[in-house]
Amino acid sequence: MPPDIVILGVFVADAAFRCDRLPKLGETLIGTGFTLGPGGKGSNQAVAAAKSGGDVGFLTRIGDDTFGAMGRAVWAEAGVRSMAITDAARATGAAGIFIEETQGRNAIVISPGAAAALSVSDVEAEAVAIATAKVAMTQLEQPMAAALRFLQIAAAGGAVTILNPAPATALPDGMLALCDYLTPNETEAEALTSITVTDMPSATRAAKALLAQGVRRAVIVTLGGAGAVVVDADGARGVAPMQAGPAVDTTGAGDAFNGGFATALAEGQPLDDALRFATAVAALSVTKPGTAASMPARAEVGALLGR
Repeated sequence: MPPDIVILGVFVADAAFRCDRLPKLGETLIGTGFTLGPGGKGSNQAVAAAKSGGDVGFLTRIGDDTFGAMGRAVWAEAGVRSMAITDAARATGAAGIFIEETQGRNAIVISPGAAAALSVSDVEAEAVAIATAKVAMTQLEQPMAAALRFLQIAAAGGAVTILNPAPATALPDGMLALCDYLTPNETEAEALTSITVTDMPSATRAAKALLAQGVRRAVIVTLGGAGAVVVDADGARGVAPMQAGPAVDTTGAGDAFNGGFATALAEGQPLDDALRFATAVAALSVTKPGTAASMPARAEVGALLGR
């Protein structure tokens, strides 16, 4: 049986450097720690969705190398069904992450490696799984043409489609009309609308503008520790943040939110319940270091929600 959730995206190895503060341009700092682990938005989201209870398949490209083996091991442990293509001609991608110890803030540079070669034909080869999924989700770390074709196939098949438009970039005409749900953060919402997003009112304006551009069901603008704003046919409303403990590392919070959101929608949870579920997954993720390693299990999410 095909998976309930199919996610298209990138896997990279995360090289994370911890320091007292983020370096300025041209500055060298002595770090306080270093870790090497799995990352990439699509992979993180797949792990978050699977660990929070979803039946997930992940479509990507990886190299035939140590980092690629890391990815396969992480997916197997989390219960993600691998749909990865092994690319013997290219190395698996990598990301450099700088984490500020005092507040958990981060800055990231990603080199997608093999995943940069994800193609329309790669997506079309998995058309049956994509079209028959309950939920199909992608981001923008892989080539735009692959993301667009993925959404076209998913929408035509009747899957609920989610686009997490990260990193922020211009979208092709008609892409938003393929999306049931759009989940930008403040920076991405601003890039797509030219509306500076600094608070709930400005996030609401940006979400309304994006909904008017064709998003089919709802736009959810995530606001980090301030929660989120959702705009749909019923109007605009806030999504309250949750506290699960002190913030240790916010790197994977957005991916945790999106993964949890996909799981909840695949289970048929109503939108507001799905957003509360996603918020709980994100709140738990920031209490642990790392990205994939920080994604909470379903039991932890249930405990936070009192279920």
